[in-house]
Amino acid sequence: MYTLAVCAEMVFRDLPIEERARRLHDAGFQVEIWDWTRHDLAALERTGAVFSSMTGYIRGSLTDEDDAAELLRTAEESVKAAALLGCPRLNLHGTGLDGRGLPVDPVAGEATGPMWIAAHRTLGRVAELGESAGVVFTLENLNTAVDHPGVPFAKAADTLALVAAVNRPGLKMNLDLYHAQIGEGNLIELVRRAHGLGLIGEIQVADVPGRCEPGTGEIAYPAVARALADLGYDGTVAMEAWASGDDDLALDRFRTAFTV
Repeated sequence: MYTLAVCAEMVFRDLPIEERARRLHDAGFQVEIWDWTRHDLAALERTGAVFSSMTGYIRGSLTDEDDAAELLRTAEESVKAAALLGCPRLNLHGTGLDGRGLPVDPVAGEATGPMWIAAHRTLGRVAELGESAGVVFTLENLNTAVDHPGVPFAKAADTLALVAAVNRPGLKMNLDLYHAQIGEGNLIELVRRAHGLGLIGEIQVADVPGRCEPGTGEIAYPAVARALADLGYDGTVAMEAWASGDDDLALDRFRTAFTV
């Protein structure tokens, strides 16, 4: 069966990040964080939590050579930070995001052919870095309609195509079903396709609308959980969602939705 994780950035927000990690660990969840540069990694390590994912770069973009060089340079720094926490996965986006989740280097319209070529080349180098360090970089799909307008390679179809084209063990897909529901829908078939290709590095979940815990919106997550179990998916399912009210209740709803 799959393992459950929770993004510490989005729950227990009145507490320091290390206390959030400790609470999640005590509740039986693995822990995800975002930008590691904002946290005391030594304090997080002392919590005893198992860290499943963190942001895999600080700056940069996949769309051109100059930005790609910065992405690769900061990815190397992220690999070293991940080693301190024993974190096996490092997450990527098409371009850096600011504090509001907006792209630092937005793209107007669809990514161009040269952007696709640059992204493919850069992701190959990222995958090589991951393989040499013993970690996996994951490319996340995002939605551009609500949360991240202007992010290149945002749709699940785009991220899946890039990961498949690179076709290296150091790069997988972070399949975010919240973003996919807004951008494309047809979630169970999307999961089946990505799993069948062996390209899922992680699955993230939140409900629509609102980006709160499963059970607060329109997505039938128990049906998704049954599909994952039927497929034999044994990776990580992570709740990257705001608590709609009580944080502990949100964790219980997440666990219930994915208990098959």
